[in-house]
Amino acid sequence: MKIDYRISILGCGWLGLPLAKRLIELGHIVKGSTTSAKKIAILHKNKIDPFLIEVQKKIKGTNLQHFFNSGILIVNIPPGRKRRDVARAHPRQVAAIIEKALLHGTKRVLFVSSTSVYGNVNRVVTESDDPRPETPSGVALVAAEEMLMRQEDLETTIVRFGGLVGEDRQAGRFLAGKTDVKNGDAPVNMIHRADCIEVIAQIIAQDRWGEIFNVCADEHPTRKAFYTAQAQKQGFEAPIFSETEALVSYKEVSNYKVKQVLNYEFLKSDPMEF
Repeated sequence: MKIDYRISILGCGWLGLPLAKRLIELGHIVKGSTTSAKKIAILHKNKIDPFLIEVQKKIKGTNLQHFFNSGILIVNIPPGRKRRDVARAHPRQVAAIIEKALLHGTKRVLFVSSTSVYGNVNRVVTESDDPRPETPSGVALVAAEEMLMRQEDLETTIVRFGGLVGEDRQAGRFLAGKTDVKNGDAPVNMIHRADCIEVIAQIIAQDRWGEIFNVCADEHPTRKAFYTAQAQKQGFEAPIFSETEALVSYKEVSNYKVKQVLNYEFLKSDPMEF
């Protein structure tokens, strides 16, 4: 199937905006949404066709037909972790998106998900494992993923990103100054924004649809090593980890499939060098 170079990005924020800019560099025509009227000018300045769109139970916005009439829709609206009803609210948002996508001619969907769909099963996890989410946001993402993959009239690929860092999202501040931090010996599953963008670009370039990809860096340093090093590097007070824990709860997310299928080599393979 010939790639349709009209791409709509629902959510042009920390990840979506630089992703849009990269896709434009690669020759795509990009439409981008924001919930802030103040950001319309920023999108326009970056040659992104701007749309003011808000997604709740229903989708509100201007010219929705034009926005959703694209060959590829990138859904980049993470579940709000602080919402008490996130496990129900986010799937409702995705259901509303699917309704508009089918109504207005979207062909393919790339859904930005998270490795939080996996529970801490104390082993390596791959895309073939059944998700066992332990958080409301993880439950919400699994429900959203399943809803999208059931759509016969949409070709959907899901990218499950690890912990997002890079540029102004400094990992060193996440645990800065905290004491008695648990699970210090657990491996981290991190991903730099640069790799998020390039993996998505490669999925589009290689026309890889109907897939699920785990996307996290090759290396998995311990929480203690990673967050201590990042805090020191970025000028934050280093966290102090508990030295009395006997058990470690973790998952180590494998990125083997994305490297094999896309022939992808990570730009930022070691979180200790982020």
